[in-house]
Amino acid sequence: MEIPTVNLKTILLVHWLLTCWGCLVAWLPSAYAWSNFTVLAMGVWAVAQRDSVDAIIMFLVGMIITFVTDIIDFGIYYPVGEMLFTGWQRDSFRFSVGMAILSLILKPLSCFCAYQMYRERGGDYTVNFGFPTVTSNRNTYQSLEQNRSTYQSIDRQDSPVNPHLYNEQDNKAPVRI
Repeated sequence: MEIPTVNLKTILLVHWLLTCWGCLVAWLPSAYAWSNFTVLAMGVWAVAQRDSVDAIIMFLVGMIITFVTDIIDFGIYYPVGEMLFTGWQRDSFRFSVGMAILSLILKPLSCFCAYQMYRERGGDYTVNFGFPTVTSNRNTYQSLEQNRSTYQSIDRQDSPVNPHLYNEQDNKAPVRI
């Protein structure tokens, strides 16, 4: 089954709009807005540099991190906001919460699309933490007996010029060995 391609600009526009609406009422800390708008700035970088693997992976990792931090922010600040806003402010609060939750719901889908873009740009999707690995499978080791035919012969007739054998007194050409 072919996965439909989603334009990165569309993802950025939707998340920007939902983040703006989520910040409409000040029920979340400023870190929510800063983190989400910073990730969207990384997305703009990924749009500007279409071939950059670094830009799209930074956007993807940022989306994953903000997904987790948004859940924590909602869990901490929703009960406080629910008690704080009353009357007509309560409707604005609910709208703001709904848009922030919708942004949160769409983030896994956006991460999946960003991951597909990462693979299209040539990103390697293996994770390497820099630790050396040892395996007991002898088939994974490169044999020293392979590719002996690609070695050059040491008995070549054309030997290179040795610059250290140049006779300065005679001003003659360098001597070949």
